[in-house]
Amino acid sequence: MKTLVLALLTLASTAVAADPANEVRCREIAFSLAAEAGDIEHFLSFIDVDARFVGAEVYRGLDEIAAAWGPFFAEGGPRIKWRPQIVEVLEDGTLALSRGPYRLTEVDEDGNTTEYWGTYNSIWRLEDDGNWKIVLDAGSPAAEPPGEAERALLEEENDC
Repeated sequence: MKTLVLALLTLASTAVAADPANEVRCREIAFSLAAEAGDIEHFLSFIDVDARFVGAEVYRGLDEIAAAWGPFFAEGGPRIKWRPQIVEVLEDGTLALSRGPYRLTEVDEDGNTTEYWGTYNSIWRLEDDGNWKIVLDAGSPAAEPPGEAERALLEEENDC
């Protein structure tokens, strides 16, 4: 019985690992978790050295991206969390899109919290070493408050 259970667990983990969309989904969640934990080095490990992040400006490469995202890793800085709602992988399995809601929170000097919502889009490329890395990333503020599905997505338990 124990052998059968181990075989089934191995088969299940192989099936998950062989699912590129799930791999990208889990990478995206881990990417957010690095930001949530304030770990800039881990955060940068998900980003291709030639990546472009598009915000108010275009940030090119790890140094510019690290500088632009610096406030999220500073003591008392804004906090951000996001989760993938859509993950699409090209048929050749080398490029993927992850899209979903993000929530940014800031606390002012009086302790008042302000919450901002938006949508992010990350383009992931499968590297030669088998790891997915972000090559393009962009986000935009939400035109209207998020619905219950978007709010719930950010509160779901991590299953990766």
